[in-house]
Amino acid sequence: MNLWAVLCLTLLVVELQNGACQQVKRRKDIGENRIRPGGKRVKVWPTLKDGRGRSHSLLTQVLDKGRFLRLGQSTILTPGKNMELRCKGSKIGWSYPTYLDTFNNSRLSIKQSDKYSQLILTSPSAADTGAYSCWVIVCDGTECEKDHDRAYVSYIYFKDKDNLFVPSTMHFEIVYLRPDQPAVVPCRVTEPQAKTSLHREVPPVEITANMTQMAYDPTKGFILQNPRPEHQGVFYCKAETMDTPQISTKYQLLYVEVPSGPPFVSLEASPDSVRGGDNVNVTCTVLGEPDVDVSFTWTYPGQGSRPVHIQTSWRLVNRGMGYTTRVTQSILTVEDMETIDFGEYMCKAKSQHGETIVGTTIISK
Repeated sequence: MNLWAVLCLTLLVVELQNGACQQVKRRKDIGENRIRPGGKRVKVWPTLKDGRGRSHSLLTQVLDKGRFLRLGQSTILTPGKNMELRCKGSKIGWSYPTYLDTFNNSRLSIKQSDKYSQLILTSPSAADTGAYSCWVIVCDGTECEKDHDRAYVSYIYFKDKDNLFVPSTMHFEIVYLRPDQPAVVPCRVTEPQAKTSLHREVPPVEITANMTQMAYDPTKGFILQNPRPEHQGVFYCKAETMDTPQISTKYQLLYVEVPSGPPFVSLEASPDSVRGGDNVNVTCTVLGEPDVDVSFTWTYPGQGSRPVHIQTSWRLVNRGMGYTTRVTQSILTVEDMETIDFGEYMCKAKSQHGETIVGTTIISK
């Protein structure tokens, strides 16, 4: 009996020793220096459950008396109190609400030191609500790129009871509805717990969010998953807390007829038959998406020798049942036609989706 007890005790000690050795080995494996092909030694950080690696420790807020706070996916701060963010690394990139760049805002400053970069925003307000992110920039010689494994973003609300909605520079905004993609009514809030609703102005009715056709995201606004022509109209958002309800800016929702793609172009000369001494207009017309800009380039017989007048304009038109299209035109005018002016006129229309070239020939009658 004693022999069996001693044998069992010995086996138990051996198992415990093996487990301890394996645990020590695992600790060594995590974070050990590994050598990649090419002889570069890199630090391999443990992967967390959320899949972001060690990026959770990159972005911090500097508090009073030298204290630091790691920022979560969202953060609520008080307007008026200067904000200082820090991101660890010798080369750091930042992003923040775009309007701070648009207006070249002097309240924002970024400084880089040897070990970290700091972003300082003085006197923040409700309008500064948005996503703030930083990332490590990795360079190989002169080529640099963003390290996606060491990046972090925090959506920061500057909670303001007098401005439940993030202020907009526009009092009336246009939202284009496309049948092939979701549309967003961008009424973002400064208080994520505010009760927010979407309302049509005429006829007055509240549009109910049902999560499948329409959902609300306080960082984006109301998201229409499958826009349809009946969603057109003038809308506004309403936000409520324990204080008085507030109304957002108004939004004109327009349904788009023309799908994304290279410009659809037509070219026409008027009159179509001219003599020497006549005046002629050559009109290049593009039907396209309402919010897509179009640029024009002309090639014509007397280019560089003869003066011409070119005028470009655009307008929104309703086509069919509840469809909106942008008509963009460039008109080239030649006055007092001469022999050198007869020949082929080429119009190139270019947008973010591509370019189209069309031509027409003007001959003397």
